[in-house]
Formats: sequence, structure tokens, C-alpha cells
Amino acid sequence: MADALISVLLEQLASLTYELIKGQVTLVLDVEKDVAEFINNLRAIQAVLEDAEKRQVKEAVVRDWLDKLKDVSYKMDNVVDEWNTEILKQQVEKQENEGENALVNKRKVRFSIPSPCKCFGFGQVSRVIVNRAIALKIKELNSRLTSIAEERTRYHFQSTTTSGIEQPERPKSSSLVDVSNIFGREDEKETLISMLLGKSSGKEGRGPLVIPIIGMGGIGKTTLAQLAYNNEHVKAHFQKRKWVCVSDPFDGIKIAKTIIDKNDTPTSDELEDFMQSVSKSVGGKRFLLVLDDMWTEDDTKWEPLRLALMSGAEGSRILVTTRNESVARMMGATTQIIHLEKLNDQHCFSLFYHLAFLNREKDKSDLFEVIGKEIVEKCKGSPLAAKTLGSLMWNKKTTKEWCDVLESEIWDLEEVEKKIFHLLLLSYYDLGSEIKRCLIFCACFPQDYEFDKNTLIEMWMSQNYLNSKKNKERRTIGQNYFDNLVTRSFFQDFKLDVKGNIETCKMHDIVHEFVKFLARNESLIIEADGANRSTELSIDKVCHLSLVSVETVEGRISVPISFHKCTNLRTLTTYNSEITTMGGDLVLQLKCLRTLNLSDSEVDELPKEIGELLHLRYIDLSHNNSLEELPDAMCNLFNLETLHIEYCESLTKLPKAMGKLINLKHLYVAECDELKYLPKGIGRIRGLRILDRYTVVCGGGGDDDDNEILRLGDLAIFDQLQGKIVIRDLGEVIDASEAQKAQLEKKKHLLDLVLDFGGGEEERRRKSDVEVLNALQPHQNLEYLGISDYEGTTVSPKWLMSLHHLRFLTLMSCMNCECLPPLGRLQSLEVLRIEGMRVEKVGIEFLVGRSARLHGRRLSSCNNAASF
Repeated sequence: MADALISVLLEQLASLTYELIKGQVTLVLDVEKDVAEFINNLRAIQAVLEDAEKRQVKEAVVRDWLDKLKDVSYKMDNVVDEWNTEILKQQVEKQENEGENALVNKRKVRFSIPSPCKCFGFGQVSRVIVNRAIALKIKELNSRLTSIAEERTRYHFQSTTTSGIEQPERPKSSSLVDVSNIFGREDEKETLISMLLGKSSGKEGRGPLVIPIIGMGGIGKTTLAQLAYNNEHVKAHFQKRKWVCVSDPFDGIKIAKTIIDKNDTPTSDELEDFMQSVSKSVGGKRFLLVLDDMWTEDDTKWEPLRLALMSGAEGSRILVTTRNESVARMMGATTQIIHLEKLNDQHCFSLFYHLAFLNREKDKSDLFEVIGKEIVEKCKGSPLAAKTLGSLMWNKKTTKEWCDVLESEIWDLEEVEKKIFHLLLLSYYDLGSEIKRCLIFCACFPQDYEFDKNTLIEMWMSQNYLNSKKNKERRTIGQNYFDNLVTRSFFQDFKLDVKGNIETCKMHDIVHEFVKFLARNESLIIEADGANRSTELSIDKVCHLSLVSVETVEGRISVPISFHKCTNLRTLTTYNSEITTMGGDLVLQLKCLRTLNLSDSEVDELPKEIGELLHLRYIDLSHNNSLEELPDAMCNLFNLETLHIEYCESLTKLPKAMGKLINLKHLYVAECDELKYLPKGIGRIRGLRILDRYTVVCGGGGDDDDNEILRLGDLAIFDQLQGKIVIRDLGEVIDASEAQKAQLEKKKHLLDLVLDFGGGEEERRRKSDVEVLNALQPHQNLEYLGISDYEGTTVSPKWLMSLHHLRFLTLMSCMNCECLPPLGRLQSLEVLRIEGMRVEKVGIEFLVGRSARLHGRRLSSCNNAASF
């Protein structure tokens, strides 16, 4: 769906086109008039986008207009990227001319240079512009955009500067509930009632306890609140009960009118008078206030009402239903929170059955029950979906009608679209335009897919969805966007890492169907059931394509797709495939590709033509066990930011010219056991942020020259490393000065460090390991430290006590270690794990300082530990 992409894309192109093309190309090509017109048209269109985005849901002509706008915008983005890539190419050639040891400090290219001739020489830049290719593309795109801008007038869009944009209608609620239509939620109801009636805690001195019910739209938050509100024990417990449907926008005076007794309503319209009346109305009373469907995150709107409600008696409660956890936090909720999950299958079917078979004869009920169970599977635990489909089926009298519904896509059903789609659309409209793009990108993943958070953020990055603001790291922006979607209940089923951070998650099937509906013109998932069956795609609107379950025939297969008519394809991903090859001709059909994911396949070779994909920013080749090497041509991918090759067990080497990848930010090489070393050229990529593993190399690299190997000391170059790094085979280090050169203490963004002391001669290592460990002092920001296979007699480097932020410490297989340092001095330490050591005594020195946060410890295989 183009509308979610356009607003941010136009803003980006308006500034980037002006900065990049007008500031550089026009100096030679004299296309200043075309560029100025293009920018003016973009700005004019941008003013009506909000109205267009809302209207396109129901108006096909508006949707087509937005599709054309998206197409032109993407093509201009490609033109800008082509120029940017040529600039990067000039930089690489320049550094190569200056010598192989030249190091590039590559960050985002800025175009404030007065003249391209000064930097690269007229002859070099002229290779790009003499043939007038860029100028011709700009003129053609400007002509198309002018027509699109003129066409907008026929739709009478409302500008964002006016107040005439129609806002979606929001459902209203009351406290009344029909208990006979409720199935399930018994456990949640009992938990909620217990919270409402529970004894007060000391924290309630700051006002009534806020209890939020959080969940996606249609999951049953309001129903649960109604059940608790009408419970007889709850009615008896509170002296005053009020139910308010808040919705959006938040109106403090409207809420106050509901709370205030009729005779005390102020005669003025001043907020102050209403808040004073609220305070008087609840003063000294134990009250229950339900704020249903709360949306605002603006604490300045909530604060006056919060202060007015503080006059209530001890034990007062504010029950809030919301889709957004940030709303709950803003209101002061802490631990008393209910996250509402989907209904189980039995309760979901019971709700459907109750409505679909109401007053129906028993024999007919039996006839349709089997089909009904299959229809309920479409609900995926959503009470609203079960209720909507149940009501729909009550009117269906024949088996054919029931089968038609079963075989239909859920969003093709008018009743479903009106009720469920509308609710989810409210959550969608509540997102910022940048986050909408990130959400819609998720439509290219299969249903029930387990998202890896970091991988998803890197993919967003590759699509240029994370525009840097005020020099903020794009990964940080991506994390903020992800958190925003999490708090609004677009993701669920979270798995946490050791630090308690989200590592993976899933998307509810109903939400996934909704997102697919929004992205129906640009995302496509193909389930292939024949390996070599020829499939030709001619859908020029498709931007993101996923191939699922590509099966083998006679052992070896290739991608069974032709892309020559998919001119806008930006993402190609395979899932559960056994793809072995990608032909060079096929690769050349993917000239606009930015994201390529061939992970978990059987790829044994990449064609050299992959070096022609100049827009490519993300490549995932992980878990391809047959892949032995990467083509040298990959080093021509100057825009490449992320390369996943972890778990490629047969990979023996990387191209020597890796240093040409001056935009590379993330390099994953873990568990590539045959990859003995990293090429020296990587040291030219000073902007590298992620290097998940480095293996120490002793001596030469076999047939390669010793100078071609990235040494331990070369890690000093990567002062922007962040996240986690594993340094292996430190036992091979003979001279501790080489470890000192790595300058780990300067890597302030590196939070997790694992030091593996395998390799080397055991007798020598009793001394050298101690020296090397002392030389590898990390920055004091470190949160996780792991040390393994260490041969020293004590694991007590001189810098250990300076790690004031260390939360997790793991010591494994340090067989010569006989005592532990005073780890109690590490005041932030939370989890300690010790395995495979010969510690004879753990005494009082271990507890000196008494780390107050230490809540997890594990000691195993410490066979000689006589006392603790």
C-alpha cells in the first residue's frame, strides 16, 4: 500500500534531490529548472497526502493515483542512488590510487562541496554525466510527476493545513454487557477483580492505583472491563463508580462531566472549574473510574485530571483499556497490568457457535458444525472476529454459502471489513508515517513467522525507512520504531534474551492479514510447490517478493521465477527452500533490489553478476552449508550495509577486496569454522558497527601472504563497534602487546564481550593468558563479560572492578583457576555463572561489597569447591 510510504519518501526526496542533484549534477547538466519543478510538485502533493491516505481505503481511483505517485518516487530514488553510488565508486578508486593501506572513514555522503571538480576531478565525474543519462531520467520523471500533481485536483483532496479532513469514526462503549454472549476470560476476570479489590500498597499515597488492560483491537479489553465493572463484589466495594468512553481526541472536560454529580456541574467552560468539581465529587470516596479506549500519550492532557482524582479515598482505582502500553506508562501504571491475549480455540468456537447456530434446528447445526470449526480457524483467537463471523453465518442457510465463506479471504467478507478492519485501521492511523512503512514491510513475511528483532531493523534500514535525525544512529531509530509497534500490540509471543530484551516475536494472524491487505499492491508471497516449474511475474507494482517452500526435484533446483517485468522489485526473500543456484541472467533482472535473503538454503555459488546490483544494501546468506566462497564482484556493492554469512560451514575465505565495501555496517561471520581469518582490507571500513566474531590467527594464513590477514591489533580501527563480539583462540597470542593494540577500552558502544582463550601451548599460556587478559581491558560501559578456556590461576584482571555497569559474568572451563576475585564489589552484577573450574574455596572475599542486585548464580562442575 503506497500511502504509508509516500509521506516520508517525499520528504526524503525533496531534501535529497535538492541537495544531491541540484547541488552537483546541475552544475554540469543545467537541469536546474527540472529539479526545481520536481521539488515544488512534491511539496504540493505532500500537502494532500493525509487525506489521500484515508480515502484510498474506499476509493480505487485514489489508490491508483497513489500507486502512480509511489512509482515515480521510487524511480527518482533510484536516480539519486545511482549518482550516490558513482560518488562512492570515485572514493574507492581514489583511495586505491593512494595506496592499499589507505583507510576510509566512510559515513553518510554529504554534498556540501562547492564543486565536484575539486574533489574528484572533472574527468572522473564526467564519466557519469557526459552521456546525459541522469539528466534525461530527471526530465522524464519530472514530466510524469507534473501530470500526477495536476491530476490531484480532480479528487478535491483536503490539505493538511485545513481542518476538513474526515476523521474515522471511533466506536463508543457503555458499561452494559450481555453475559450470555461471553465465553472464556474467567482467569483474567478473577485476576482483574482481585486487583480492584486488593489491599492498598504504600505506593498509593500518590493517588488512585491505575490498572491498564492492554491488547490489540478486538481482543476483548472492553468486555473484560465490563465484566469486572458489573461484578457484585466490585459494586459493593466502591462508593462511586463511573464509566467513560474516552476515545480520541482526549477531552478532559467531557470526562469531568461524566464524573461530576449533576447538581455540581460548573456553569463556565473553564477546565479549572471542572477539575475542582471532579476533586470535590470524588473527595473522600473510594471510587472506581473506567477510562475505556484511551489513546493519548500526552501527559499534559492527563495531568489535570490525575491531580483532581487524588482527593479520592484510599483503595480507589482507575481501570484503563488501551492498545498502547506507552499510554499505560504515561498514566503511572507499574506492575498491576493485564496483557490480554487471544482466546483459546474452544472458547473462540463457543462464541462463534452461540451466534451462528442461534435458534437453528439441531440437525442443521450438526451439518454445518464441521465447516464452522474450519471457519473459526480464520479468527485466530480474536473474539471480535469470532463474533463477526458467527453473526454473518446465522443468515447462511445452505452448505454452499458456508463453503463460500470458508474459501474466501477474510478481508473479502464485507462484514469483517466493516468491523474488524475498521478497528485495526484506527491503530494504523495512530502511527507516525515513518512507522507505517516499517509495519507494512512486515507483509512480505509468511504467516506465523518468528521475527528476529535485529534482522528486521536491518531490513528496514536497507529499505531506507530509518531516516537519521540529529545524527541519531539508524539502529537506534529502528529500535524506537520496533518498540512503538510493540507497545501498540502489533507484535506478540515475545522471546527475551539474557538481559530481558526482546529477541524474537510474532505477529497475530489477524494483524498479519490486515497488513497484507494494506500492502496488497506491493508485497507478494508465492508458495511454490514445484522446483523447476517456470513462473513468470509481470506485476510491475510488486516491491517485496517472498518465495515460500520451494521444494526439490531430483536433488538440485534453482529459483523458478522470471523477474524481467518486475521493474520495481526491492526485496527478494526465500523461506524453507533448498535453492542451490541463482543464474546470472536472473540476477540481472533485479537491478532495483535492496534486500536479498537466501538464508537456510543450499546455495553453493553466487554468480559474479551480483556485483551489478548497485542498490543492494542487505544480503543474508547464513546457514548455506555448501557455500565455499563469495565472488570478487561482490566487492563492487558500494552501498552494502549488512552481510550475513554466519553458519556457512564450508566457507573458506572472503574476497581480499572487502575493503571496497565502504558502507558496510554489519558483518556476521559466527560459526564459519572453515573461515580461518578475515582479510586485511576490512580494516579500511572504519564505520563498521557489528562484527560478531573475530578469530585470532597465529602466523601466516596458509597460502596467503601474512600481510593479508586482519590481526587482533587491527580491531583498534573499529572504534564504532557496538553490541557483541566474540574473540576466539586468544591462546594463540604470544605477545600481549598485540592484544593491547586492539584498544577495546575505547569501544564505548560495545556492551557484550566474550573472550575465548582456546588454542596455543598449555605451558606457555599459564603466564601469557594472564598478560593477554590484562591487555584486553574493555570500556567501563560493558554489561556482559564471558571468559572461557583460560589457563591462568586467577581470573582477576586489573580492570575488572572498573566495570561499574557489568550485569552478567560467565566464567567457563578456567581449569587452573583456584580462587575468585571479590565479585561483590561489582555493584551492578545481576547474574553470575561459573562452570568447569577448580575453585577450592569461595570465601568472604567473594562477597566483599555485597552486590545488592545479584539474583542469579550458577556453580557447576566446580569439583574441588570445599566451602562457600
